[in-house]
Amino acid sequence: MLLPLSVALAVTVGAAGLSIGDVFQTIAVHLGVPPAPLTGLQDAIVWELRLPRVLLAALVGGGLAVCGAVLQALTRNPLADPYLLGISSGASTGAVAVLILGLGSGAAAALTAGAFTGSLLAFCCVLALIGMTLGGSIRVVLAGVAVSQLFGALTSLIVIWAGDDRSTRGVTFWLLGSLASAGWTTAALCAAATGIALAVCWFASPALDAFAFGREAAASLGIPPARTQLILFVTTALSTAALVAASGAIGFVGLVVPHAVRFLVGSRHRVLLPACALYGAIFLLWADTAARTLFSPREIPVGVLTALIGVPAFAVIMRRRSAGS
Repeated sequence: MLLPLSVALAVTVGAAGLSIGDVFQTIAVHLGVPPAPLTGLQDAIVWELRLPRVLLAALVGGGLAVCGAVLQALTRNPLADPYLLGISSGASTGAVAVLILGLGSGAAAALTAGAFTGSLLAFCCVLALIGMTLGGSIRVVLAGVAVSQLFGALTSLIVIWAGDDRSTRGVTFWLLGSLASAGWTTAALCAAATGIALAVCWFASPALDAFAFGREAAASLGIPPARTQLILFVTTALSTAALVAASGAIGFVGLVVPHAVRFLVGSRHRVLLPACALYGAIFLLWADTAARTLFSPREIPVGVLTALIGVPAFAVIMRRRSAGS
């Protein structure tokens, strides 16, 4: 009940005075239930503006947290996050190509498609560097860093070569992460991406538990390391690509939330992954609510707020981890 209640409460927060009853009444009307609808303006605020955005925030937060937990297990690297495989840098390059070079006339759908295409190109570059057998986790990390630097350089080149003041501001806002363009189509795509990633990774929970002790330990338990890693890397990469294409690069959710959740539920992935999805969703949902209301009428990119919260939280987690070891 915690997540549905958070969604309902977050929809009521904003300049227009709405109650939880108004939210449920609007949802009931759109589902074909008899209660009389609200005014046209109130209905549009709930159904067209706030509800898709709140749901998108929950889906992106839950998806990033799950992908972060999986990658931390696969690479045995506590600093791994969903952007480890160059996904964020590739998405940035694709989005910048649309915003500045005018590909697709800069439409919202073109921006999403460009970011998703860039993410996939970055991941293909990582696979080309490490090979389909993947090798050790160090190779994956190094390949991800190299590809991130490559696409980061391409993004900077496009901005410097062809950008103007207006387009550069738009690029900066997107790179910092924003859910302002949320809609029902985008939310549905992210729901599919998050749901598939959670299902695939949850069924692979025993393998993820084994990978915590290394590839050799996983192989000794009858788990094919290369094939399992490839499936999980591809799953997390495609899911992250879809989420980043919809929201931009929102940092620290996939890094901090899995560490925090481990303190609450332990490290068994069959419990950890659903918990990461839940707490990641709630965290980003309220972070975005704060980002759009704290400095009203201005809105700050939610990625700025998650970084401001995430850095101190990560420092506390690391200190507790050091004290416990």
